[in-house]
Amino acid sequence: MKTELVTTLKRQATKILADLRETKEPVLITEHGQPSAYLIDVDDYEMMQNRLKILEGIARGESAIREGRVLSNSKAKEQMSKWLK
Repeated sequence: MKTELVTTLKRQATKILADLRETKEPVLITEHGQPSAYLIDVDDYEMMQNRLKILEGIARGESAIREGRVLSNSKAKEQMSKWLK
């Protein structure tokens, strides 16, 4: 992973963004020697957001199973049929 100072980002934003588009390698931005932000490619960000939604859905499903909030297949079909009319 590439690391850049925030002052370098301010002075060379166009170059840093061009490199990011070309390499797809995230860039860690630091301020006063401390991590401050990551620059990542738009496609990578959107893919991570989609994966996060999937993982959240899986977690909700696992929670429902643990809490006994589940339906049999026939009961689920019966309830869904009301919505699909």
